[in-house]
Amino acid sequence: MDKNSDIIRIEIIRILNENGKIRGTELAKRVIKKVGNEKIVYREIGALVESGEIEKKIHSKSHIEYELINLYESVNNQLKELHKEINMTFEEIGDFENISREENFSIHERLRSMIHLIHTVQSTDGIMKILSYYPTFKKDKMFPQIKRKIDDCWELIMKNISYQSEEEFLNKILENLRITQMDSKNVN
Repeated sequence: MDKNSDIIRIEIIRILNENGKIRGTELAKRVIKKVGNEKIVYREIGALVESGEIEKKIHSKSHIEYELINLYESVNNQLKELHKEINMTFEEIGDFENISREENFSIHERLRSMIHLIHTVQSTDGIMKILSYYPTFKKDKMFPQIKRKIDDCWELIMKNISYQSEEEFLNKILENLRITQMDSKNVN
């Protein structure tokens, strides 16, 4: 499979994720608009049907619909995996104070650890923001649970930061998280 086939398949699955069921002509038209030509798009749709990733329902010769197989089960499994990851991160944040005290971490080691945890939570939060644009993900019962756990992580991060003995700990974290200012010469 070449790179274009991968891109076309991803676009087909993205559209089906977004819409659930969709007529074949509408699906092909939307995929063609973004990537590929008609022949390749229909070939990839057929390949996805053959592989069992999407289902083809023929209502009449002019009315064919496609949908992802087990979409809700797939969505739920993906969100369960994300929930498991954010729970592990929450536990790491909770253990941060004890581990850093037991191991006698220096301020630099604590800063690195805290920044790593912040990046992990930011990444998961970013994924959730992207998924919130897809109704199938947003409707799943795991979605609000993950959002609450992310909020809990941020609260615990702030508690850990505020309990550090160094007054400049928060400032050091902010310095390290800040996006570097772009030089005006770099702007076109």
